[in-house]
Amino acid sequence: MYGSRGAMLGGGGLSDVYEVGSKRPRMMESNPYFAVGSGARGFQPFGGYGGGFQLPAFPVVRLRGLPFNCTDIDIFKFFAGLDIVDVLLVNKGGRFSGEAFVVFAGPLQVELALQRDRQNMGRRYVEVFTCKRQDYYNAVAAEVSYEGVYDNDFQGSPPPAKSSKRFNDKEKMEYTEILKLRGLPFSVKRSQIIDFFGDFKVVEDRVHIACRPDGKATGEAYVEFVSAEEAKKAMSKDKMMIGSRYVELFPSTPDEARRAESRSRQ
Repeated sequence: MYGSRGAMLGGGGLSDVYEVGSKRPRMMESNPYFAVGSGARGFQPFGGYGGGFQLPAFPVVRLRGLPFNCTDIDIFKFFAGLDIVDVLLVNKGGRFSGEAFVVFAGPLQVELALQRDRQNMGRRYVEVFTCKRQDYYNAVAAEVSYEGVYDNDFQGSPPPAKSSKRFNDKEKMEYTEILKLRGLPFSVKRSQIIDFFGDFKVVEDRVHIACRPDGKATGEAYVEFVSAEEAKKAMSKDKMMIGSRYVELFPSTPDEARRAESRSRQ
């Protein structure tokens, strides 16, 4: 079984995958890439290494847009042929967020992994992009903190969902009247997007479906609402379905929307 917490890969392949539990901290202590401090301040990158000692960039990438039923093994298959050290599936409020961190054996593996950006996993394309070592450490710390609260009382089952308002990072972001949509069906029509936001006041002639220069849809769109407050209310549609795909919503800006529209015309 491959637990929802993530998995680490040994040296041989898929048969070496094992559930993390207490093993991730041991790996982090024994591998110089994962060197951390032991104080109350939490993860300290390269703690104890001095004298000008330098390591290459931390070999981690971040994935976004994963199917909600994604497992560790799906990610290993997605990166088949690459040497994976760790997979961390990110949960928010007790639910899988569609994001993950993947740590590789070295920087060259990261370069190869980035070439798989926007390739499909099932019916969804997956974004693969670089991130900071501290982002990964923070995700591990959040996982340990969250699971530590519930493991004793909810063994073998997911913890209860927390208040989405309290734990949803998007609540803390600054809003304009623009929302960005990603994960749309490539065949989506403007009328479908307007219907999707039927309970909210959309500026109907300011719905832009992003396209590549060759005219193919990117799976993203920008929607303008009558006010920033209305856009924030429309975030209640985050991760709801259009057709067979769930759609992610993000606060955006008029500048970002204009740039996307300009790229589509090139």
